[in-house]
Amino acid sequence: ENLDRMATIAFKAQDEVILVIGEKPGAGWLGQSLYLREIAGEEKGAPPPVDLKHELAVGNFVRSLIAGGRVRTCHDISDGGLLVAVAEMALAGNMGCHLVEPATPHHATLFGEDQGRYLIEISPAVADDILARTKMLALPARVIGRVGGDAITLKGEQPKPLAELSETHERWLPEYMGQA
Repeated sequence: ENLDRMATIAFKAQDEVILVIGEKPGAGWLGQSLYLREIAGEEKGAPPPVDLKHELAVGNFVRSLIAGGRVRTCHDISDGGLLVAVAEMALAGNMGCHLVEPATPHHATLFGEDQGRYLIEISPAVADDILARTKMLALPARVIGRVGGDAITLKGEQPKPLAELSETHERWLPEYMGQA
């Protein structure tokens, strides 16, 4: 309704808070995921279950934040999971991020394709208020990191420079077309 109040996937400002909204406890659905197919070489398991009531509640909340001018950066978590969505946001904004250690650090947490989840970038000044609102609405939410730097960093892992990710991301199509 108002083009001045829209969100894109690109990170916008250094030191902003990255929040995941809609991630239910025990998240990490890998059945039929890109991770399972591309990394493990398997296509098995059921796809993630869909909870339409949850999806509607989370979607309405995120849309209200955007319409209220509180969120300018938002990305759904879908193919590839949380870490892929973060990488897409970082590449789009040409800004890195520092991620906190996941509550349960394993591949399913980072690459699971659970439904009804969004990543938003918000000002540190409104983070506590937005988290309080999610709690009041019984919507799962947690801080996963901050925007900053020129790499994606995750505790215990080597930083992944955006330049390297960008080169890898941009190289595949020309290489693929050259083989055709």
